[in-house]
Amino acid sequence: MTSRQKKEYYSFVIPSILAFALAGVYSIVDGFFIGQCLGDAGLASVTIGYPLAVLIQAVGTGLGLAGAIRYTIWGAQGRKEEQEKCYTAALLFLTLVSIALTILFLSQLYPILGFLGAKGDLLEMTADYVRVLAIGTILQLLATGLVPFIRNMGGTTYAMVSMILGFVVNIILDYVFVWHFPFGMAGAAWATVIGQATTTVAAIFFLIRKKPGLRLPGLGEMLRIWGTMVKVGIAPFGMTLSPTVTLVLMNRFLLMYGGEQAVAVYGCIDYVVAVVYLLLQGVGDGSQPIISEHYGEGNLSLAKTYRAMAYMTAGIITVVCMAGLFLARGLVGVLFGASPETCLEVEKRLPLFLGTLIFVAFVRVTTSYLYATEKAALSYVLVYTEPILSFAACLLLPRKLGLSGVWIAIPCSQILSGLIALVIKLRTDYRGPEEAD
Repeated sequence: MTSRQKKEYYSFVIPSILAFALAGVYSIVDGFFIGQCLGDAGLASVTIGYPLAVLIQAVGTGLGLAGAIRYTIWGAQGRKEEQEKCYTAALLFLTLVSIALTILFLSQLYPILGFLGAKGDLLEMTADYVRVLAIGTILQLLATGLVPFIRNMGGTTYAMVSMILGFVVNIILDYVFVWHFPFGMAGAAWATVIGQATTTVAAIFFLIRKKPGLRLPGLGEMLRIWGTMVKVGIAPFGMTLSPTVTLVLMNRFLLMYGGEQAVAVYGCIDYVVAVVYLLLQGVGDGSQPIISEHYGEGNLSLAKTYRAMAYMTAGIITVVCMAGLFLARGLVGVLFGASPETCLEVEKRLPLFLGTLIFVAFVRVTTSYLYATEKAALSYVLVYTEPILSFAACLLLPRKLGLSGVWIAIPCSQILSGLIALVIKLRTDYRGPEEAD
């Protein structure tokens, strides 16, 4: 790889990593302020309710990234008119989907929270949090859906800055709404929504200046573009949502075998490990624009070279995070205001989840490469293998091992997912450029 290619790679990947790191801090901020003010009960509530916020972000990421991939490939092929139609169709689709999700969440709030495991006092506390997130769905979905277009239009640094602005606003408002004024769970949710709104406004300003062009396609062509977005977007959607599916599974089984305290323990672990997941997604999604561009040009060899760089970057990040979190494992529970008993359990259980992060890193980069080159079916296999294996492990292992079986279920499924990813990588590399879904 030449120095120019390395510079191009890092100009995309470094801002993307930083942006996703900030997205991870979003989840930590709510947990920090709520945990400090409301203790284990508040921490358990936000842990149960936060999956719906991630669902919104996953839909935005999946659809936005799918549209941006197709936009980039058509650009590499010089098809300007198709690019403009793709961009216009994506904006309409994001808006319509956000309206549908808002109606769904508000009309089915309590059944959804019951499914997630909320009950008793936790149910009302979680409802206060999720209700506000539902109201702000369109702002959250556009924030995550427009950022991939900005990155693929060459605005990787701008995308990072827009997310920094949202992050700063979120922290300030969390302090004001949760600590200064006693707005509790709803206050934390409003801070999140307004922070995402800030990112959305910044993204709109960029797109107005960039003038990518608006061209409304006919109904049939619009539906075809939407169909392509859904087909490709299922993978990044699933990769964003997969840790949250795992969170929901763990919440339900931990409540069953260990009670509220076990959920609070996993909440602390999930907050810090989720940041690592997002850093790895930053590597994959940051390399996506250049991989898609060279794939569109027919230069699959160079696309694989950039993938190799992504593997190396993800590996370094993973090792550093594993070491840092292991050394700081005794402070994680304290950060979120957990009780002394919960803090001790966090320190005991966290190494289990650190040990398999290298498998997660390999899976995430491999999956990003697959959907960047529009190998949708194979990317589905990787994305949805882990939650299926996690569910099976949560069903089977606790029957023999009790609560310990719940704790080892996720690490076991991540190891198996990593092995499956290796098989898929070797298969696609062996078959070469003629590989197709």
